[in-house]
Order: sequence, then C-alpha cells, then structure tokens
Amino acid sequence: MNTRTDSSTDFTPVDQDLYAAAFQLLDPDPTPAPARPAALAAPTQVPLTATAPVRLTGPVEKTLTDALSFLDTHGWTRYSLINTEGARCSIGALRAAAGSRNAAYRDAGNLLLDEARRQHGKKWEAIPAWNDSHSGAQVRSVWEAAIRRAQHMNI
Repeated sequence: MNTRTDSSTDFTPVDQDLYAAAFQLLDPDPTPAPARPAALAAPTQVPLTATAPVRLTGPVEKTLTDALSFLDTHGWTRYSLINTEGARCSIGALRAAAGSRNAAYRDAGNLLLDEARRQHGKKWEAIPAWNDSHSGAQVRSVWEAAIRRAQHMNI
C-alpha cells in the first residue's frame, strides 16, 4: 500500500457554501412542524429496555429452597422428625416444603442424598441416618450444594 505524505495532493478543497446549499435542499424548512391533535398523533413508541431474563424455578429447586427456609425459620434437629420446639430433621423439612410425597419431594430427596454422599461418603443409605450423624453446618452445606445443583440442572 502506498500512502503519500507530501503536501501535493490531488484533493479538491471543500467548498463550505456548497455543503450549506446541499443541506438547505435536503431540509428547506428547519422549523418544527406543528403538533398534531392527539387523535391523529402516531402511537408513542416505548423505548426497549434491557431486562434480565426471567429464570423459572424448577419444582425440585423450589422444594429444596423452601425446605431450607423452613429449617432456617423453625430450626434443625437430629433423631426425630419434629422435636418439641417444632424444629425438624432434613426429611421433616422436605415433607413440610413439598406438602405431599409427590415427584418433587422424591427428586429433591434423591438429589439431597446424592449430595450428602458426595460430601460425606457413599455409605449413607437414607437421609435420616446422614442427618443424625452430622453437624448443623455440615447438613446446611449439603442443602446449599443440592440447591445449586438443582438450579444448574434447571429442575
């Protein structure tokens, strides 16, 4: 590519009056047009704004989230489904959140148990045995990880 840098160019100087005349031809009357009556006015366009996409919560994620919220509100316990103060074990919280032993209850329980096995070993056969053998912090960690997995899996 050859680029000339000397002062002798073949460009024609710009005629500012020619530009002004051209713009006058394009817009001969730069004053705004009078407003039209509302009945005749064009519909107002609403500017599009960027909104975050709506993420739907799946039934398993909702069940797990509601159960953990239940534990946060009413308390967590070991060795009983519900203690005298109303605190529940993990299964009790799942049952309270699901309302019935439906598909979301079953799938949430399976995901919770799977996460418990990931964090605490494969020996756990059921949620109550795992729940009763761990501290509140360990149980909460499993709940939170199960919720993240349900969210990631969109279930």
